[in-house]
Amino acid sequence: MFALSEDRPLRRLAEEIEALETRALYGRVTGLNGLSIEATGPLEGLAIGGRAMIEGPAVVRAEIVGFRGDRAILTPFDSTENLRPGARVRLSGAAPMVRPGAGWLGRVVDAFGAPLDGLGPLEEGLVARPVRASPPPAHARARVGERLDLGVRALNLFAAVCRGQRMGIFAGSGVGKSVLLSMLARNAAVDVIVIGMIGERGREVKEFLEDTLGPEGRARSVVVVATSDEAAAKRRLAPHMACAIAEHFRDEGKQVLLLLDSVTRFAMASREIGLAAGEPPTTKGYTPSVFADLPKLLERAGPGREHSVQGSITGLFTVLVDGDDHNEPIADAVRGILDGHIVMERAIAERGRYPAVNVLKSISRLMPMCHAAEENALVAKARALMSAYQNMEELIRIGAYRPGSDAELDEAIRLRGPLEAVLAQGREDSATIEQSFAALAHALNGEGA
Repeated sequence: MFALSEDRPLRRLAEEIEALETRALYGRVTGLNGLSIEATGPLEGLAIGGRAMIEGPAVVRAEIVGFRGDRAILTPFDSTENLRPGARVRLSGAAPMVRPGAGWLGRVVDAFGAPLDGLGPLEEGLVARPVRASPPPAHARARVGERLDLGVRALNLFAAVCRGQRMGIFAGSGVGKSVLLSMLARNAAVDVIVIGMIGERGREVKEFLEDTLGPEGRARSVVVVATSDEAAAKRRLAPHMACAIAEHFRDEGKQVLLLLDSVTRFAMASREIGLAAGEPPTTKGYTPSVFADLPKLLERAGPGREHSVQGSITGLFTVLVDGDDHNEPIADAVRGILDGHIVMERAIAERGRYPAVNVLKSISRLMPMCHAAEENALVAKARALMSAYQNMEELIRIGAYRPGSDAELDEAIRLRGPLEAVLAQGREDSATIEQSFAALAHALNGEGA
């Protein structure tokens, strides 16, 4: 006979069985306005975050996001076409759960964890996890680990990342962030990669999986997809599903890389839902709940609890800056939450250097502890030379600078080509941390990458 106190999976299973709701609670649709559905129902079945199934010609799944008097405001996950007044609503006060497992690697799932790749049903794990879990308490959380080899020279050198760190990738559209994500997915020294594709064009999903990510990257990845044509509720839920899957592997002791593209589209989905629920708009129409939702999502990445199995989630979150404005509200809020930012610039992409990372504007708050003292000295020298050249670039280009006027600037001009060669890297290329510093040292000696 099993002792539940000694068998953790069985104890959890017993707790879940006890928590099951045996009653069926129903309500009725009383109104539909844009993205919001009003419904009545017994009060014990109405709770923020609760799920509902609206019966009709096609079942509409929905989530309770607010209240207006004693009526619930629901946001639908599915199309509301043919929805009728008075339609019966089956209520579930339970928070959504998911059961990831090792069999999820190499698979593509939707915001509910259902397979999208046509490869058959997913093998469910033993432990159910809440899709919208809270991050570990700050006082109980482990510290970040050793530095992580990302396989990309520009990041390994100038925006180094430790295991469990959270970084933002800030870029306008068409600057190459998807290619950078594919390089990270193939080259990063981690056990598992979880990729959230939020609000992507439907055409690009298959291209990303087959061409950009490739078989090697896909084999150790789980991809969560919510395309731009799907309901706002799905686009808001999908990043949380990606986090829940990443937390599963982290708690198994795995080193996980979480790539979310993009936080901006998650914020836009939250804005749509907030406005439909009656929240007041603030800057650029974003509702207050958007800025409350951002840290709840982003803080889920990071190390696990101290004294537990030592896995971690290293998070890289892309931010699609509106009109290349890196100070727009979402970019500004995300920068204040994360542990650093990687800036990609259109001007660099236009001159043909990829990845188009502006290393002078990129910063990792944990970088000094990532590198050794001699490595930090190399990076500091390279930064100083690149900064000196950038400050005088216009004068140099028009021939107004006279060589010999400034020794540091003369060296910056001489080494500009070798340093640019270090930062440039092809999609299929990989560079370890050691190779990256060797290339930088050669460049600073005038020997090229």
